[in-house]
Amino acid sequence: MRARAPSWRLCTEPQGSKKPPPHGRGSETDIAKTGPHVSASGKVFLVGAGPGDPDLITVRGLEVLNRATVVLYDNLANAMLLDLAPETAERIYVGKKKAAHSVSQEEICAVLLEKARADHIVVRLKGGDPFIFGRGGEEAEALAEAGIPFEVVPGVTAALGIAAYTGVPLTHRGHTSAVSFVSGHNVDIIDWTKVGQSETLVIYMGLTSFPDIARNLIANGRSPDTPAMAVRWATRPDQVRITGTIATLPRLIEERRMKPPATIVVGEVVQLGARLNWFERLPLFGQTIVVTRAASQAGDLSARLRSLGACVRELPAIQIGPPADSGALDAAIAHLSDYDWILFTSVNGVRFFLEALDRSHVDLRSLRARICTIGPATRRAVEELHLKVDLTPEVYVAESLVASLATADVAGQRILLPRAAVARDLVPAELSRMGAHVDVVEAYRTTMPESMVPRARELFGSGTPIDWITVTSSSTVKNLVCAVGAETLRGIKLASIGPVTSATARELGLEATVEANPYTIDGLVEAIRNRSR
Repeated sequence: MRARAPSWRLCTEPQGSKKPPPHGRGSETDIAKTGPHVSASGKVFLVGAGPGDPDLITVRGLEVLNRATVVLYDNLANAMLLDLAPETAERIYVGKKKAAHSVSQEEICAVLLEKARADHIVVRLKGGDPFIFGRGGEEAEALAEAGIPFEVVPGVTAALGIAAYTGVPLTHRGHTSAVSFVSGHNVDIIDWTKVGQSETLVIYMGLTSFPDIARNLIANGRSPDTPAMAVRWATRPDQVRITGTIATLPRLIEERRMKPPATIVVGEVVQLGARLNWFERLPLFGQTIVVTRAASQAGDLSARLRSLGACVRELPAIQIGPPADSGALDAAIAHLSDYDWILFTSVNGVRFFLEALDRSHVDLRSLRARICTIGPATRRAVEELHLKVDLTPEVYVAESLVASLATADVAGQRILLPRAAVARDLVPAELSRMGAHVDVVEAYRTTMPESMVPRARELFGSGTPIDWITVTSSSTVKNLVCAVGAETLRGIKLASIGPVTSATARELGLEATVEANPYTIDGLVEAIRNRSR
């Protein structure tokens, strides 16, 4: 359904906790005075980013983000959505955090006009819905007055996100048929004799003023025993919910030191959350899990963990690139028809083999060899090329692959093994001992990303509790330990993809808490889930 598949590379964490990126990738751009020019092609989209979970953005919101040339975003819009904009799009952080508005509303409107007049496709990304306490109306008025074309893209407002992710329906035939939304910014201007009688009352931006709101509700006839709850960062893995009554909730908020942004719901429907709250019952809800796979391959594992409620922090410990010298691989492909077997020990091996094949003067018609893959993911990568796989071992490790090939009588046969620059020598050594002629060629290499060390030190030094680290290869373990040291990682549960990776961790002074069985991403997720029950 997505026009461009997102690659979430950040955990859902309180936006605004990080410094805005450098200019051109999310800086606080200087606010230039707008001139009289009206753009012929520029346009502004006021887009509701939804309540927090980035998957809740609308299809239309996704479409316009995909083609934005400028994105203005604030504290309440999930920063992960910025990955949906083109790499070349300018990202401008405009603050809007309580008591710390880095850019005023007037300045934001000026930027919208300036960028549209410069023929940009501008997306103003706003938390929740632009027209529900999002000041979208003010921005739309400024655009209309200036003659700038604009479009409003609605979003899932915080109240609806809270309702769904806490199991508290805002309307229910047995409890309520009326709902009121109110801002808690200025308590004194609200007529509580009317608003306070609404069966379900949703208070935006009212966390710090709720003691005054509660007094007004009770003074105007609302029972102090009316159920009430406050929810912070609704729909995200770090969602926090405090439940009480109108009378007790102010004290509970203070005792638990809840901070904005948070929304409050008052009414009998709050009681339904005890039975209908599905989100906080997910098996990994509230657990922070670090995924160390390469950025290009982390998406699948991260998505599965998030679907189980986890807060995922992606920390790529390796990056995968072409070989330092492709000469050996190119030469092997030039004589592809000479091989009896080709062995693929990773999806990356398949990918870079195919890229080299595309560069050559031959194609898959030259492949007469039988094909062996080490596991199901690699097998699928080959089968996507409409090639048949002749052999996949039952256990997805090199030792099992060798044992399976021993039954195939490989003596005297030529075997091609395109693999990483650094890998175990067990497979070629054992096959050579069986009498096979093995050509080991470097198809790709794994290195530590330049950003790995500073990102790892920031993550593990932030004080944010981390429950799990996933490691899917020996390289990821080695680079992780190299970046922060084994001592930093002790006390954090380690989830390993298989015995070879576990052995590497052990050599470096770490012990795997769980090990995948089978040795696949599915097995890894299931191992974490089982341990967390």
